[in-house]
Order: sequence, then C-alpha cells, then structure tokens
Amino acid sequence: MEETELIKLAQHGDAKAFEQLIDNRYDTIYRFAYKWCGNDVDAQDIAQQACVKLARNLKQFRFESAFSSWLYRLVINCAKDWQKTHNRYQTQTDHLPEQASSSSTHESAIYLQQILEKVSRLGEGFRETLLLVMAEGFTHKEVAHILGTQEGTVSWRMHEIRKSLNLLHEKGVE
Repeated sequence: MEETELIKLAQHGDAKAFEQLIDNRYDTIYRFAYKWCGNDVDAQDIAQQACVKLARNLKQFRFESAFSSWLYRLVINCAKDWQKTHNRYQTQTDHLPEQASSSSTHESAIYLQQILEKVSRLGEGFRETLLLVMAEGFTHKEVAHILGTQEGTVSWRMHEIRKSLNLLHEKGVE
C-alpha cells in the first residue's frame, strides 16, 4: 500500500494503517533522534515522543508538502522539546554514541558530536540545518521547506557553520 493511502486511512482512524506507517518510518525517526542526542536510550525516548505526536497530529497533515518534510519537522520539534525538558544544553560530548561497528564509524560519530556541540553555540536553527544537510543528505531547498525558512537562510547558515568551524571544508563535507 502506498504511503499516501496509509496516511489517509490513518487520518480516518485506521489503526493498522497507522501501525504500518510507523513501521515504514520508524527507522527515519529513530536515526534522526540518535543523531540529535547521540545515545540509544534518549533517541528511543525522542522517537517514542515523535510517534505519539504523530498519532495526535496526523490529521493536521494536508498533503501540501512531502510527508517526509512534515515528519522531519515533527521529529525536530520533539528533539527540541526533549532537550528543553532534560536540560540538555550542556556539552553534547557527554552523550557520544555508545556503540560503533568500527573505529572509523566511532571516529565519525565523535567528530559529528563535536561539530554539533560547536554548532549549537551559533544559535537557533543551525543544529537542525547541519543535521539535515550533512547527516541526512537533504538539499538546501529541501531543508528550507522542512524548516519553513528561505533557501538563502539555509545557505547562509551552512556558510556560517563552515566559517566558524573551518573543519567541515577540510574534511570535505559539502
């Protein structure tokens, strides 16, 4: 069954359609939550909150944009709520990823957490912009749509991130 049909059925109270929608999208939700917080337990909490929020707010989705854009916005909001609730404005390196399949993967995870720590200091919108562009692979246009901002703002944020870190360009991150 196509995602659009699942969404419509779930919006009308079909529990099986909603369950299938969650099954199809849970990895995306969890993966982004994990990149946000850096550990499995908190990522599961954020993902669970996102699923609950999805159940409550799915009727508000109007098919005016891609479902994935709407879903990322919902997960970002849950991650921000989690961060506020848990007073997680301290250094994110306290929450480095717990498991790594190789030293290369572990080094990449540590590097990402160090970048996120520095980017968090730049201000509102920078962290999610970086995660969506660098970690999720979205274009600036797609990120602008997800975040409800202008493409130029996303480009400016990425420029400021590169400028302030001077590490992104050296590592070859575009």
